[in-house]
Amino acid sequence: MSTTRGRTALAAVGQDQRDDASALLGAAAHHGGETSPQRDGETPLRDLLGDHVLDLLLERSRDGAGGLRLTGEGSMLGGLVKAVLERALEAELSAHLGYGKHDPAGHGSGNSRNGRIGKTVQTGVGPVRLAVPRDRAGTFEPMLVPKRAGRVSGGLDDMIISLYAHGMSVRDIQHHLRQIYEVELSHEAISNITDAVLEEVRTWQARPLETVYPVVFLDAIVVKVRDNHSVQAKPAYLAIGIDADGDKHVLGIWLAKTPLDAATAGESARFWTSVMNDLKDRGVRDILIACTDGLNGFEDAIHAAFPHTTVQACVVHLIRNALRPVARRDRATLAAELKKIYTAPTEQAAFDALADFTASAWGQKYPQAARVFETAWDRFIPFFAFSPAVRKLLYTTNSIESLNYQLRKVTKARGHFPGDDAVVKLLWLAIINIEDKRARERAVTKEKTGKIKNSASTARLIEGQRTIGWREALIELDIAYPGRIK
Repeated sequence: MSTTRGRTALAAVGQDQRDDASALLGAAAHHGGETSPQRDGETPLRDLLGDHVLDLLLERSRDGAGGLRLTGEGSMLGGLVKAVLERALEAELSAHLGYGKHDPAGHGSGNSRNGRIGKTVQTGVGPVRLAVPRDRAGTFEPMLVPKRAGRVSGGLDDMIISLYAHGMSVRDIQHHLRQIYEVELSHEAISNITDAVLEEVRTWQARPLETVYPVVFLDAIVVKVRDNHSVQAKPAYLAIGIDADGDKHVLGIWLAKTPLDAATAGESARFWTSVMNDLKDRGVRDILIACTDGLNGFEDAIHAAFPHTTVQACVVHLIRNALRPVARRDRATLAAELKKIYTAPTEQAAFDALADFTASAWGQKYPQAARVFETAWDRFIPFFAFSPAVRKLLYTTNSIESLNYQLRKVTKARGHFPGDDAVVKLLWLAIINIEDKRARERAVTKEKTGKIKNSASTARLIEGQRTIGWREALIELDIAYPGRIK
């Protein structure tokens, strides 16, 4: 069927029927949640059907125990979806033939109605048995329920993608649909639905970036991925960049292939060089400060692509590494002693505080704690060139750690991923899902207060999360790196 004819067919259904179909399918897919706001001028479905019809539907929806059966085979919502779809299919056939049912204009037209054929399709309310009309010439191609299509989305695809984004495996999604909606979908069908977002993910991964990022944070979460016919623990690295306007954006997600002769992936300078080159290929020409967790090869890879970038070691990671071998009963006291080093007013004061700690009883008991700071000293001290307010922005990767914390909750439920694409797909969907949650929180805040709360709990990274205190930070960065911020 041509596009024009398809539009004519949908128009023939009538605006009311199409609106009702959308409302029913949407309600079926998300029953139990909040309904969408009523559009201005739209007749409520209750008024459209009338109380008498609704009473009959209510009676039909009761099960043997007197409870309501809204979804599943033979349910009330299933019956409504069946009626709406069959009405739409009849309208599509009328548009295809060029005349309505029992219309004398059809005599001698060369094509006519030719009965119906039964077909069961999966919907958001469970399986629905349809009577699909046919034409004698066999040229009718329904758009709403295409030939050989075993399901009508009606919100089902969005539901599956949402469940996947929350960390549910394909097998878990199958079980959920079967248990709650009595919908049977194959492993391949669910995988194909989630794979539909891959093209959008690839477009996002390849999108052009800003020319200059004053600050970029890089961190990783570890996931298990099948690679080279075995399951490997691989780091999935994310980058968050703050542009010259003070907006934070997720720049990308990267996983390295495991070499055939190696046991792990992603820890080499070659991999980090490829990440930096990817940023350059997408338009980045300069990074003033890169805040990292200090993995091997990272600093060399950054300087190979961006020679003038200052590498700042994440202080939170240094503290974690320093406290890792410390007895639990001593950690609070030792952490208070280490705080004197990274909260010192100047670089020299920090050096003196480290020397005092090394010579103290705690330093003698845990010499490795001081050694962590000594080894990373050159990467630890750059933030001392700024005021305390700007240091708080630079000395930790907390802005990306908070995101990774939520991503870990999504990935930890998975045993392992079948490939790198599956990891990137889930992480991207999870980021979108997290940000949709923040958007809802932001909307609630605006509704209650009339203001948009600008904080990490409500702002959206993909839209651009505003950095608190950026104006002061930009002034100091421009003084420290003259002419590089454009």
